[in-house]
Amino acid sequence: MLFMHVQSLQIQFQHEARFLFKMRAKIFTIQGLIRSAMLLIFAASLMFIPTGLNAAPPFLVQPDIGINGFYSADKAQRGRVVQAAVVVDIPGGYHINANRLIGKIGVPTALKIEAPGGIKVSPVSYPRPIVRRLKVSNDQLALYEGRAVIRFNVTIPANYQEGMTELRARLRYQSCNDEVCFQPTTRELTLPIGIVGPNDSVKRINGNLFGGGRRRG
Repeated sequence: MLFMHVQSLQIQFQHEARFLFKMRAKIFTIQGLIRSAMLLIFAASLMFIPTGLNAAPPFLVQPDIGINGFYSADKAQRGRVVQAAVVVDIPGGYHINANRLIGKIGVPTALKIEAPGGIKVSPVSYPRPIVRRLKVSNDQLALYEGRAVIRFNVTIPANYQEGMTELRARLRYQSCNDEVCFQPTTRELTLPIGIVGPNDSVKRINGNLFGGGRRRG
């Protein structure tokens, strides 16, 4: 009886050992899949980093870049043109690439404006970039630092309906410091404005961007 009992325990132990071995193999397989997936994600992120610059480590947080839209007047008159701008405020120690690059290094900054039917938007005017070399690159790069003001004009049709309307802006840029670059980012914002008659009074605003004064029809 004792011998049979020992055999039964041996068989049970063998079954449990096989089960534990299979479970261990599955755990290793899952861990391997997770590691492979993380490597693929990291490799894909490197595709967005310009040649000649280093990729920012995943634990680094992108700089807090401010994106805001402004008009030159508090309202827009039918049949007239109002100036507009998207202002990019870049923290110290960082920059974004200019719209027109020097060479092939970097992702250019690009602003696209969507307007309601009938409203016309002029081509975007980008600021003059700063041209300099970074610590990790011998090539000259065209950059925006500090504040970049991107301007455009908005023409309201003479027969446009009065009331509130809005433009949609989409800004794509890549931020960097002197050593690493982050993945390109796309930011969206809306620029609402009221439409009034051609003889209604409008007030010039945001004089630091467009100049001041009051204008009437």
